[in-house]
Amino acid sequence: MARLNLLEETRFEKLPVSVFDTPQSASLHVAKRIAGLIKRKQQLNEQAVLGLATGATPVGVYAELIRMHKEEGLSFRNVTTFNLDEYYPMQPNAAQSYVSFMNEQLFDHIDIDKQNVHIPDGTLDLENIPVFCLDYERKITEAGGLDIQVLGIGRTGHIGFNEPGSAPNSGTRLVTLDDLTRRDAARDFGGKSFVPTKAITMGIGTIFKAREIILMAWNKKKAPIIKKAVEGEISSEVPATYLQLSEHVEFILDQDAASMLTRFDTPWLVKDCVWDEKLTRKAVIWLANHIGKPVLKLTEDDYNNNGMAQLAVDRGPVYNINIDIFNKLQHTITGWPGGKPNADDSQRPERAMPAKKRSIIFSPHPDDDVISMGGTFIRLVDQGHDVHVAYQTSGNTAVWDDDVLRFVEFNIDFSEKMGHEQPELKKMYQDMRAFMELKRPNQVDTPEIQTVKGLIRKGEAIAGARYCGLDDDHIHFMALPFYESGKSHKNPVTDLDVELTMKLLQQVKPHQVFAAGDFEDPHGTHIVCFNIILRALRRLAETEDWVKDCWLWMYRGAWQEFETHEIEMAVPLSPQEVERKKFAIFKHQSQKDKAVFPGDDAREFWKRAEDRNRETAQAYDNLGLADYEAMEAFVRFPFL
Repeated sequence: MARLNLLEETRFEKLPVSVFDTPQSASLHVAKRIAGLIKRKQQLNEQAVLGLATGATPVGVYAELIRMHKEEGLSFRNVTTFNLDEYYPMQPNAAQSYVSFMNEQLFDHIDIDKQNVHIPDGTLDLENIPVFCLDYERKITEAGGLDIQVLGIGRTGHIGFNEPGSAPNSGTRLVTLDDLTRRDAARDFGGKSFVPTKAITMGIGTIFKAREIILMAWNKKKAPIIKKAVEGEISSEVPATYLQLSEHVEFILDQDAASMLTRFDTPWLVKDCVWDEKLTRKAVIWLANHIGKPVLKLTEDDYNNNGMAQLAVDRGPVYNINIDIFNKLQHTITGWPGGKPNADDSQRPERAMPAKKRSIIFSPHPDDDVISMGGTFIRLVDQGHDVHVAYQTSGNTAVWDDDVLRFVEFNIDFSEKMGHEQPELKKMYQDMRAFMELKRPNQVDTPEIQTVKGLIRKGEAIAGARYCGLDDDHIHFMALPFYESGKSHKNPVTDLDVELTMKLLQQVKPHQVFAAGDFEDPHGTHIVCFNIILRALRRLAETEDWVKDCWLWMYRGAWQEFETHEIEMAVPLSPQEVERKKFAIFKHQSQKDKAVFPGDDAREFWKRAEDRNRETAQAYDNLGLADYEAMEAFVRFPFL
């Protein structure tokens, strides 16, 4: 019976899927499977032949295999490996090469015979590639074929570098990379223009010959393409859908990557549900959007025809359900993000007391505050709250080099106009120009250039915060040490990052903390900064009573927005307030027109914010609530 229920839950899924709580637990599972294969082959005195992938996804698997080697004696002497792909052209000693990646993440830490390691050669002359590819296939066959092929998945649906349009019987070959794939790799290369346009990859037909295929995916960024790969129709537009034809494949996912699969996203379509308040709210909002009706106009037939008959029976009549959800949505809307003084706050998202709150807005980068919650920032100040803003990092990797020269040139010219010659500054300026002329993609800037870039962003942040109404003594620059590597890849978080955050929190003793909750930013900085705040608050809660009265609100907007059913506080903005927010964003001139790391959204940050805020307001309007110009959305995080 349990098996029947499982089949019902997964009836939309066209291949086996296993979902784990975290990427770590999933990685351990995959590593154990690989280790088990290696040990079985050792007992038979045979080679274990592994097809390996690169990128962030398999890093945890490789780390666990290294641990097993060092702590449990797992030997790799009987292992032969074939990597999926390599950029072309690419020198093997380049930081972005998959040779460097595999050596750093695995091979340099285990006892594998390097003669048994095979990675496509990115240094070949173009005319020699076809012969190399045929030889690569021959070597796989002579090794006995792939026992396990480990895969990740790109957002285009590529496996290996088999981009949309790839044939299901394709072999190892030279391919052209999709533009989205190159954008996703841009940060590693210091910009999309430096990402190679081609790669050598195993073909889909080569992958299919493996005796086991394991595709792994983590985080919500992969959720849309996972849904297409698992539940969609087989199509060359999503090459991973070809895996539905294999009898030896399994998708290993974390909860975030699996979150858009039907059994998790809309479970009422595939199974009986426990209709708690959270699921009811999500389902009713989904139903209204799905059939294009306001909440209060949903009927019993609408419920019955869309998998929600059980909800209608358990909690009906449906009009009562509609009224309840409508009221809850209505109660999220407030023009008083710091609480409305002398008001009944029993159905408001924020407390009425104290009437004047101490609020601190943590901004991971120097512009996240105004981009994501600039209207609420201004509203809090206008309504008399004691507002602080804390810029957690300098953002000094996201400034164009020519802006540095422009600011230093201004400094030199200004000094000369004032009669103060600065020969040392001129010498520094010449050194900067010489460095920039020879600068390689992703090369770390000199300390002087890093300093100027940080000062540019600091000045812009001050201008933006002043525009929102803050005095200078309420503007804090934390320069958290984890960020100050000068590279796109940052240092690990240490106690010092947490202690600096604790010190500021102790100074302000806020009633409200606002923190960036859009963890899909391509830098990875937002989630790091959020976790630092969490650790600081939880540590302070052990000794300081004020923390028990502190609420933590998450904001989004720079990279994504909350779903309507998630929103707990929606702050409406008038057309005039939208303009004020936009002007606050404009203070960040170095990010205007084209940011250094824009992600895969071509819109400028002010335009993203404006559009997303209007879309949030439109979502409320579509559900039958008031029609506002724009809305900023927040979710409260229960950190205690």
